[in-house]
Amino acid sequence: MKLIIAIVQDNDASALINTLTDLGFKVTKLATTGGFLKAGNTTLLVGVEAEKVDEVISQIDKVCKTRNQVVTTPSPVAGSTGIYVPYPMEVEVGGANIFVVDVDKFIKI
Repeated sequence: MKLIIAIVQDNDASALINTLTDLGFKVTKLATTGGFLKAGNTTLLVGVEAEKVDEVISQIDKVCKTRNQVVTTPSPVAGSTGIYVPYPMEVEVGGANIFVVDVDKFIKI
């Protein structure tokens, strides 16, 4: 058995959960916060048999596409004066970070 940990953008989470549950996978959703954009994201836990891992990853790839988004980030303007002026910056968001780990034991009570 394997545990798939998928960190996805909040905008993709609902569609991905619906897709996976429609295919019969059980999904646990955790609300998490990313460090780079300090924005909400979703971490999904999916326990599957080893032969189903590629199917789940394929569905994640179909739903969680990367895209560009403009964010506002502070920038030092006057050297060390401590004055910050926000400026827009385009960053790539979306996609998924996926970890697949072995499960030594699974117990459902």
